[in-house]
Amino acid sequence: MTPAVSVIVVNWDRCELLRSCLASLERQTYSDFEIVVVDNGSSDGSVAYLDSVTGPLLRVVKLDANYGFTGGANAGIRIARGRYIALLNNDAEAEPDWLRTLAAALDADDTAGMAASKILFAQDPSRIDKVGHLIYMDGLNHGRGSGETDRGQFDRDAEVLFPDGAAAMYRKAMLDQVGLFDERFFAYGDDADLGLRGRWAGWRCLYVAGACVLHQRSATAGEFSPFKAFLIERNRLWVALKLWPWPLLLVSPAFTVVRLVFHAYGALTGTGSSGRFARNSRSALVLSMARAYLAAFAQLGGILRSRSEVRRFRCLGSGEFMRLLWKHRITVRDLTLKG
Repeated sequence: MTPAVSVIVVNWDRCELLRSCLASLERQTYSDFEIVVVDNGSSDGSVAYLDSVTGPLLRVVKLDANYGFTGGANAGIRIARGRYIALLNNDAEAEPDWLRTLAAALDADDTAGMAASKILFAQDPSRIDKVGHLIYMDGLNHGRGSGETDRGQFDRDAEVLFPDGAAAMYRKAMLDQVGLFDERFFAYGDDADLGLRGRWAGWRCLYVAGACVLHQRSATAGEFSPFKAFLIERNRLWVALKLWPWPLLLVSPAFTVVRLVFHAYGALTGTGSSGRFARNSRSALVLSMARAYLAAFAQLGGILRSRSEVRRFRCLGSGEFMRLLWKHRITVRDLTLKG
């Protein structure tokens, strides 16, 4: 029988985390789902472990190399049978009601194409990793509530801009309309690109407070690694180039200049996320940023051509889309210096 939900888990060299992730799916109170694990060419014993796992709910896709989160997720989505596509990071563990509450939320609202989870730090479940996403006006996204102590302030369902790909659910009909993940992104910012394409098409995103996940943040790329900094900056530029209305795109460099000034202050004073990235090496951070801009503009032609693809399915006007971004914006101070 065709399952209602297909859960996609992308894995690369994290066998022990994968075991815990799959164990959490075995504990789900919802039963109408399948699991598709996509292995990105692991060499740590993950493939042997997956070969040893049996069960009618599990299918495994073995890739010959690491195609990133985007390539792995797309490989799973292409063979998925469910009307809903759930994504769960291999470094995340879902609480037992996770799938049931997400599926119920989408069942109840056919205008919603996406559903976001309440994601807490596995190392400290009293702290919030993210509960949906906010956006800065140059295309950089940031987790809503990230780093805050969980005092119940996000215990009500709400509409958010888009979900975090570490633990999300998408309506397959939305993906059929707007396309899958952009594999050029590799990782980071890909969920912003996909979610905002969905918003252009008129789909809403629900935050479902009862859908809780514990996340080992950045277990694969490293939370403050130069490689992560490179991907984040390159991909946020691609998000703006692909999706920003021209009036906003033309002024977005001014927002970037302000942000980089705040980043520089944070790096020099050890404040906020900028300071934590700079702890390893300020010179490595600067080099990563420079490489990000070079890599972004190297594919400028292809990225700009993607704008025409978005025009095929967009339902919102430019003014509506900019008001949506403004409603779910984050300030430059909170983005760079908070936490």
